[in-house]
Amino acid sequence: MTLTDLFQLSFALRQNDIALEFQGATYTFGDIDARAAHMANALAAHGFEPGDRLAVQLPNGLEIITLFLACVRLGVIFVPVNVLYKDREVSHIVSDAEPRLFVHADNVDSLAAIDDAPAARLPLLDGDSPAAIVYTSGTTGPAKGAILSHNNFAANAVNLLACWSITAADRFLLALPLFHVHALGNGLHCWLLSGCRMRLLERFEHEKATAEFLDFRPTLFFGVPTIYVRLLDTPPEAARQIGSAMRLFVSGSAPLPAHVLEQFRQLFGHTILERYGMSETLMNISNPYAGERRPGSVGLPLPGVSARIVDGELQLRGPNIFSGYWRRDQATRDAFSDGWFKTGDLAERSPNGYYTLCGRRGDLIISGGFNIYPREIEEFLMEQPEVAEAAVAGVPDPVRGEVPVAYIVVRPGSLDLADLERRCRAAFASFKIPRRFVEMPALPRNALGKVQKHLLPLTMELS
Repeated sequence: MTLTDLFQLSFALRQNDIALEFQGATYTFGDIDARAAHMANALAAHGFEPGDRLAVQLPNGLEIITLFLACVRLGVIFVPVNVLYKDREVSHIVSDAEPRLFVHADNVDSLAAIDDAPAARLPLLDGDSPAAIVYTSGTTGPAKGAILSHNNFAANAVNLLACWSITAADRFLLALPLFHVHALGNGLHCWLLSGCRMRLLERFEHEKATAEFLDFRPTLFFGVPTIYVRLLDTPPEAARQIGSAMRLFVSGSAPLPAHVLEQFRQLFGHTILERYGMSETLMNISNPYAGERRPGSVGLPLPGVSARIVDGELQLRGPNIFSGYWRRDQATRDAFSDGWFKTGDLAERSPNGYYTLCGRRGDLIISGGFNIYPREIEEFLMEQPEVAEAAVAGVPDPVRGEVPVAYIVVRPGSLDLADLERRCRAAFASFKIPRRFVEMPALPRNALGKVQKHLLPLTMELS
């Protein structure tokens, strides 16, 4: 069974139901289905065949949804491109994926302008057919394309619908970018499989967020930690109203600080559900919908997903795991061990099965023989009222090999760095104390809010 077969649960059975709200207009599932069919015909008229790639760099909107659905029908491999990427980054993806066409804001309208195109002959596909190539962020070299199949997306969506109780009765507010696997793999697929009503925003805008929530009154929302930090500015009465309509807030793509979870619970009356996924695997682990949502933990493996820890590293196996990297045979071999995908994430497992992430293997700081997990220090720093953001990374040291340095964004006002160091000394063993605190106007982040530590000034002289 392919994604097109699954999407028929909404397209055929709910064709007259409102499916989507975008920029003040509404569209039924029948409308979405018809647009996808027309686009599939247009792509076929342009010569697209199964296995061809279509690279797409578009903001949230009807066009990117329609193109994805058309690709799924034709067996064309969808290659989403971050809208923030510049020429150099785009050129790498285009040269690597070799798409038949690169769609962007300047040519998308002409693509679908073919009138009365003959109906495309839909190929025979199966669940192992590739549906998308999603490029990783490339923090350790050129970005690699993870090949995700129909089965990968389907297994992921079916799991989330079951485990998070998503149904057609939900009202889903989606503000995450559809070029990212978080919104594409979770948001779009959960919407189409459940048949719920979705309001799509072009982007999350802090100043308009409260009004959007109060107007749409969603029951379901997917966000990233930076969004939830922004939502803490919501006036208490508005937060209470939003919370009264809401069923589930979900957070992912970056670690959610425990103190943000608690402040959000007090303000909105909801405990955010934190989960763990990757571009290569979609969703792996989740706190339970009915059960303890443990602060700082990403929860329990989802159905069908097996997890183990080898030398501190989390490894995974399951129907959600990608088949490999596009045209990177050696990288694919290196990514697996006896059929287990090596995530590169360090983790711990509690006696009752909850997993806690300790950081990336590449982020681990080994100082004088001691292991230092940056996230532990980052969590503490962000609990300090003067600190808005914090990242800890290792900097080379001639004696200890490397030492921790803290990069912080300070809230308006003043911060006594010597006092901050004293607080750290009261909380941690001496080898964990940052050797220096570097104030920055902002931390480098990707489009989903994940800190890009390789862009921090890691080679600076330490006094």
